[in-house]
Amino acid sequence: MPRKIIYLINPISGTGGKSSLQDLIIRKTGAQKIDFSILPTDAEGRYDFLIPAIEKEEITDIVICGGDGTVSAVAAALKGVPVRIGIIPMGSGNGLAFAAKIPKDPSKALDIIFAGKASYIDGFTINGQFSCMLCGIGFDAKVAHEFARQKKRGLQTYIRVSLSNFFSSRPYPFRIRLPLPDGGEGVFLPERSFSVDAFFINIANGNQFGNNVTIAPKASLQDGLLDIVVVKKMLKLPMFFAVIRQVLGGNALQDIPGDAGKKNVLYFQAQELIIENPDEAPLHIDGDPKDTAKEFKIRVVPAMLQLIQP
Repeated sequence: MPRKIIYLINPISGTGGKSSLQDLIIRKTGAQKIDFSILPTDAEGRYDFLIPAIEKEEITDIVICGGDGTVSAVAAALKGVPVRIGIIPMGSGNGLAFAAKIPKDPSKALDIIFAGKASYIDGFTINGQFSCMLCGIGFDAKVAHEFARQKKRGLQTYIRVSLSNFFSSRPYPFRIRLPLPDGGEGVFLPERSFSVDAFFINIANGNQFGNNVTIAPKASLQDGLLDIVVVKKMLKLPMFFAVIRQVLGGNALQDIPGDAGKKNVLYFQAQELIIENPDEAPLHIDGDPKDTAKEFKIRVVPAMLQLIQP
């Protein structure tokens, strides 16, 4: 079947360059003699309108020119629809693209899309909301909420907002509940839970925090597991070095909850978990600020998305 591509261009993600990107897409896709159209992304993150178009026009590929939040929204809407997803990284972090080794250069990303190699990757849900890459509770979510209010996006703005929030950040109380191992899905017992005060908790499907920062170095997009990183309460300077150690891969995967009281950074894997959040620490999903809750039910969704990648 001949390929037909819909390109979705997010007009506000990242730092700009959308006009030249559109010209590049028209020129290079035309040279490939592939049928295509270009649409803007939806400000409300609603992409159900793509489903009838995919079926009627026999669309084979949806290519997202944006960041993780847009990819996540599109993937959630197209769950179960037989279409491949491509990415031209245009966001502020581009965690999923970098985890899949998709280059940031639009021309090189297009070459990967034209090659058409796709494989299934996992996703996960948090209280029923879909995530393709990473969600955070606590400090980094507070940064995401403030970053979303900035008039100017980009890495420099993100660093500035992060630093301003770092010195005022505080730990939050959490209780983490894990299911029984070896087939005990959905069964949560007291001995498989622990309480912790933490600056933030990340639940990662891939290894990226964004901008090639590997917050979960052992994570894989295709292993059917989530990587959980808990940065516990400590002084600010030790916290900074503890996070750097995690990013550099200095923390081995741990057995939880047995090691819960022994490390400044907890790093473990699970297929599902429940996080109790009594102080309602803020939440982000794939970099987009979301409403928080007193409890989060989190579960991996294996082979959720057919992603075009090298």
